[in-house]
Amino acid sequence: MRCTYPFTRPTVAGRKYTESDALRIFIRDGFVDRYSGRRLVFSPVLRLLSRLLPEEFPFHPNWKMDACHIAYWELSPTLDHVVPVTLGGADNATNWVCTSMLRNSVKANWTLEALGWHLVPLGDLHQWDGLLQWFVTYVEGHQELAQEPYFRRWHRAARSAWQQAL
Repeated sequence: MRCTYPFTRPTVAGRKYTESDALRIFIRDGFVDRYSGRRLVFSPVLRLLSRLLPEEFPFHPNWKMDACHIAYWELSPTLDHVVPVTLGGADNATNWVCTSMLRNSVKANWTLEALGWHLVPLGDLHQWDGLLQWFVTYVEGHQELAQEPYFRRWHRAARSAWQQAL
């Protein structure tokens, strides 16, 4: 068993990206899941939907599958390390891609080659922005949201990242 399935303990390395770093990658990748090509939606937009339609579009702070709408898993963008950090991949923008929470969970510490996956081309931000601009405009028109830490934090990051992208 040890010869067939040797255990090599992966090195544990902290992830060092901010919300602004993540947004820069989401914008760079055009809010497209780089493993499937599917368009993704800026997560705070989904949270706003849950606020407006709590029964139809429930949210759970721990994303529990039995309490949170599946769209959070399928449509929320997150960063993934193309080459896992545990396998020596860099923890920086050259090794980060936009993907859904679902695909990120499936990929885990596997390589693309091991999964038979490949990177799809970048999305075109002019065709799809993940509803990022809509979110910024909506929050600016609903100042009560700008008072809530979650929305305020993401609004600030979204405005900054969008301005840098222009």
